[in-house]
Amino acid sequence: MKVMIRKSLSGVLSAYVAKKDLEEPIVSLEKPEMWGGVVTLANGWQLELPEMDAATTLPITVEARKLQESEV
Repeated sequence: MKVMIRKSLSGVLSAYVAKKDLEEPIVSLEKPEMWGGVVTLANGWQLELPEMDAATTLPITVEARKLQESEV
């Protein structure tokens, strides 16, 4: 699924999924640089993000995979 990742002026990371009209704050990161790991949204969804350079600028739209509860 296509997900836009952005950072607010106050430094809060969020993910927006257009097809679901869903925007949620990112509440935890598996990896400090975020890319190539799993992020957890405030609504409980977990998304696996692609490998990217740690210096990737935001906002950016990426292809992410939503993990099912059985994969967590």
